[in-house]
Amino acid sequence: MKKVAVIVLLCFAHLFCLAQDNVDDALAYQYYQQGQYQQAVVLLEKLFNNTRSDAYFELYFNSLLKLKRFDDAEKTVKKLIRQNPKNLQYGIALARIYQDKGQTDAANKLYMQVIANLPADEFKIREIANHFYSFQAYDLAISAFLQGRKILNNEQPFTYELLSIYRYKKDKHMLVQEYLNALPQMPQLLPQAESVLATVFEDNSDYQLLQSALLKKIQKEPQTEVYTKLLIWQYLQQQEYEMALRQLMAQDKRTRDDGGTLFNAAGTFIDNKAYPTAIKAYEYILGKGKESPWYLPAKVEMINAKYQLVIAGHFDKKAITELAAAYQAIIDEYGKSRQTIFALKKWANLQAYYLDDLPKAENALEELLKTPGIPATEAGQAKLDLGDIYILTQQPWEAFLIYEQVAKQFDNQEIGNEARYRSARLSFYQGNFAYAKSQADVLKASTSQLIANDALNLSLLIADNLQTPADSNALKMYADAEMLQFRNLPMKAIAKLDSINIAFPNNSLTDDILMAKSKIYIKSNETDKAVAALKAIIDLKESSIWADDALFTLADLYEKNGKDNEQAKNLYQKLINDYPGSMYTAEARKRFRKLRGDYVGT
Repeated sequence: MKKVAVIVLLCFAHLFCLAQDNVDDALAYQYYQQGQYQQAVVLLEKLFNNTRSDAYFELYFNSLLKLKRFDDAEKTVKKLIRQNPKNLQYGIALARIYQDKGQTDAANKLYMQVIANLPADEFKIREIANHFYSFQAYDLAISAFLQGRKILNNEQPFTYELLSIYRYKKDKHMLVQEYLNALPQMPQLLPQAESVLATVFEDNSDYQLLQSALLKKIQKEPQTEVYTKLLIWQYLQQQEYEMALRQLMAQDKRTRDDGGTLFNAAGTFIDNKAYPTAIKAYEYILGKGKESPWYLPAKVEMINAKYQLVIAGHFDKKAITELAAAYQAIIDEYGKSRQTIFALKKWANLQAYYLDDLPKAENALEELLKTPGIPATEAGQAKLDLGDIYILTQQPWEAFLIYEQVAKQFDNQEIGNEARYRSARLSFYQGNFAYAKSQADVLKASTSQLIANDALNLSLLIADNLQTPADSNALKMYADAEMLQFRNLPMKAIAKLDSINIAFPNNSLTDDILMAKSKIYIKSNETDKAVAALKAIIDLKESSIWADDALFTLADLYEKNGKDNEQAKNLYQKLINDYPGSMYTAEARKRFRKLRGDYVGT
């Protein structure tokens, strides 16, 4: 009976001690977190002596360092080293004491001894390196990981840890090397590599560093496709589309791909308006023959890329005729159906605006609207295009009716608001400024920012230029010039715009005329004239409603045409600072960050 009582008493005593330790643990941690190291160190010493836990040791040791009790810390650590010389954590602790005391040489010597004596155990190497990381000794952590690889005779362990440290330190050279070391065995890292490098890289020299390293790797290991993929990404980031295409075609030949990778890349070229490069990519895919699964999609997209070049003003009339014939061939081969609507619409557009055959365009769109199974939105868009052609064929009443029909059918939808804007624009062309302004004022609250901005500009244009009879007459001439531009008669439009100042000196349309001319010059690839006009608008500063438009357009020209990223960056920054409410501000901020080297995504 006495033995049982003794056992029960011992159990209660043990439980009491555990409970006391739990209380001490919570209190010690609270003191430590609050920076009350004098109180914490007493409890932590007790807890460590009771448990010999490395976690308690670390807190106890750090508390001693915070209190600058270096002698106590050194005495404790040296005792622990004698008791357990294989515990490298204690060697690091002793080195930290020397470091905090200013004995740098002694500290570094000990750190190097720890790294040299790492065991051939991946877990323990990681533990020691993470210990260095915990007190921000990043270079020592790197040395531990690299030494660990030598000891294990394996270059693959610790990849994620090293990538993390190199990224934090922005050590671009080692970050590139580590990714190139890891990618052959872990190709799934490629998306992460692209994302991280885009975040860390700041200018062209960084991309050149990557390119140089990649070319060396490819020369030694041409069979490693992941290197080629990263090189292609690098060229795309630098907007070196021709170089990217060259690598893509070489990769396609090596891997005997079906053309899918190249087709997707061509879409990227299209998104970046590199139409000639995209056309070359599609032509390469077509060269694979009709049996290729990408043959028909590539043929269609190649024609569409040529279409984009036409509307950007890069093709002559002969090329436009050939392009129209290509669309006609698609219609002839596959018939008029919902699948060929795109060809019918673009063929009609070419006839109306580039080949001066309005009757063909009108008939084509009227026939398109009779196509069985055409989606409602496609029909609505075709009606808007038909309304535009009615304007060109001098049937304004028919145009007005079809715009109103679409507006009612798609009330409070984007296509309906677009129809109302076109109706307002038609009234403006006709000189019915009061009605045009009333329609534009309603559309200023449109959910589509683009339509709302166009409506606001039209409303302000009318309101600002009806103050005097001379201004009103000048505005009528300006509307005529807009109509000429709408009819794709740019030279006549320029002549009409230039005549406004002659007929009505000192009119209030100076900035509007400059903006209209800049748009024409951009479309006709007269970049120098466009830049001069845009700079003139910017010089007018706050007096122009087109100032933010001019800043964004000029920055875009410098970035994409002039390849002057510094000028573009300055203009985007000015737009962000001076016009925070502009519809262009969000895009300008995105482009500014990209030019600065930030990662903004795709």
